[in-house]
Amino acid sequence: MNFMHALGSAWKDRNTLLCVGLDPDPARLPAHLKGRPDAILEFCRAIVDATADLVCCFKPQIAYFSACRAEEQLEALIAHVHSRHPGVPVILDAKRGDIGSTAEQYAKEAFDRYQADAVTINPYLGRDSVAPYLAYRDKGIILLCRTSNPGGSDLQFLDVGGEKLYERLARMVSEEWNESGQCGLVVGATFPREIARVRTLTGNMPLLVPGVGAQGGDIETTVRAGCDGNGNGLMINSSRAILYAGSGEDYAEASRIIARETRDAINRYRAPAPAAARP
Repeated sequence: MNFMHALGSAWKDRNTLLCVGLDPDPARLPAHLKGRPDAILEFCRAIVDATADLVCCFKPQIAYFSACRAEEQLEALIAHVHSRHPGVPVILDAKRGDIGSTAEQYAKEAFDRYQADAVTINPYLGRDSVAPYLAYRDKGIILLCRTSNPGGSDLQFLDVGGEKLYERLARMVSEEWNESGQCGLVVGATFPREIARVRTLTGNMPLLVPGVGAQGGDIETTVRAGCDGNGNGLMINSSRAILYAGSGEDYAEASRIIARETRDAINRYRAPAPAAARP
């Protein structure tokens, strides 16, 4: 699957900018799943099946799986998305950052082992740390740029020759690293002015925007700041608000309700919806 083609099709054909983050916390799983050896897979799989027609992508966070020794369940989950919902891309949220042969192994982990369609990485070690991922030309490379956590300003707002570090990175990725058109950037919803600035610097480059929902990011300001000229260009992530919308056996149905409400709220502030928009 070519990540950028699949993402563009999702924006157009399913009329959605919503990304559902899959961050399964064992302490918050419904009671009927607790204690099962495949609880994480079953929980996430039900969420995926309930929301796949409402999303432009899914984003499993690798730490929630590896901390529970559930890497095989993560592999099975991504395989399930690809087989049951073809055309819905999966971003492995790993935020890897290293150099040389180690970076090559992390790229193999994301793309060969887990079969992810895209991966998040930390670019602050420079281009050589990104190059092993760029070698996978059909995959998406989503680089941290302006993160949603308050401490992100400690470094990302440093002045580097008259511009902020995150601005320099955005320009560098857009003008120098994105030769194959496979790059995107992470910009937090809690900083709408920075979203608008990154959009200005990068044209139509896709932006992964965490921070909507439980983290307090505002949907309207995010969409107005970040959409490209076609009303697309964003993957607006919501995790906990959707995953834990319900706590009973009907948790997946509850998640679908919140996912649909979030998608519809996003679409209210986009450009006019395509003719093929879903009800």
